[in-house]
Amino acid sequence: MTNRKAIRIVARQTARALSVLLLAAGIGTAMSPGLTAWAQSCATLDVVVARGTAEPGYLGAVIGDPLYAVLSAQLPVDTTAHRVEYPADLLVPTSMIDGTRAMVGHVIDQAAACPEQRFVLVGYSQGAVVAHGALGSVWLPGAWVLPPELSSRVVAVLLFGDPLRLVGVPVAPLYADRTANYCAAGDPVCAGGIFPAAHGRYEWAFAAANGQVNARL
Repeated sequence: MTNRKAIRIVARQTARALSVLLLAAGIGTAMSPGLTAWAQSCATLDVVVARGTAEPGYLGAVIGDPLYAVLSAQLPVDTTAHRVEYPADLLVPTSMIDGTRAMVGHVIDQAAACPEQRFVLVGYSQGAVVAHGALGSVWLPGAWVLPPELSSRVVAVLLFGDPLRLVGVPVAPLYADRTANYCAAGDPVCAGGIFPAAHGRYEWAFAAANGQVNARL
């Protein structure tokens, strides 16, 4: 298969995934008071979160905030958390590209400032596509991709409600062994299900996600 043909196939898969996201954009998410921002430091582990479309909360009310509460309480190392600053809005054409630049830029900056720090990359819904783009799993024109020399600093990749899972796009091979992709039964975004509410119910996955990270420390 030529590179050009492969790119066309991935582009079609991405377009299908984006159409799923557009259909799911109206799915409501539970509100939470969220968490306050943490000053970035050279903690052992930095949890970098790309929230879902229009998701409330600081790191994200559905995934980021409650997941980080579990990780920070149960992991045996000190942690910080970082919110990927991007539109998280499907009406903004560059939203996911902006997300890759923000995620990759943060990891590059932190890796330089904190030579011993490692990272957990988290993406939910649209944020999962951001994570895929940042890891080079899918081609997004203008996206930033994490330099391969930093791959060893990524402890785990945690994806939730991933629309690219629905169309069969895996994470980049370099990160496959450290990726967990969680999809709730009936979730229309990642499973093609018929229960929109399932897209906002991922509490069941947090203990497993914590175990995934802990096993790789």
